Amino acid sequence: MKTAHDLVAEARKDIQEVPLSEADAAIRQADLLLDVRDADEYRASHLPGAVNISRGMLEFRFTNEPSLENRQMKIVLYCKTSGRAALSAKALQDMGYMNVQSIEGGFDAWVAAGKDIAQPDLPSFE
Repeated sequence: MKTAHDLVAEARKDIQEVPLSEADAAIRQADLLLDVRDADEYRASHLPGAVNISRGMLEFRFTNEPSLENRQMKIVLYCKTSGRAALSAKALQDMGYMNVQSIEGGFDAWVAAGKDIAQPDLPSFE
């Protein structure tokens, strides 16, 4: 029987993880920056310019959304620490997407490095 950690370790053997030091360049070259965390995590804060499709809906959205059908599209994705991103990158590769990269360390590493994040503007009730 395999654990989630086993599945992530297997996925990492087949995907390309971008070191945090190269993530900005990879994002600039990408057609799509994809946050695969859950919607509430995305709403709290995310990388600037990221689109949210949660890990649980990934294959369905990529199957049913015409704007996502280009298998040559350059995709950079991330999650909180890179586990869900690794599984997502592997799934997209299995679906035929040729240019998929995951950000090593995920959102937590991005924040720890002091990189910019986008946060919602909450209304003031004063």
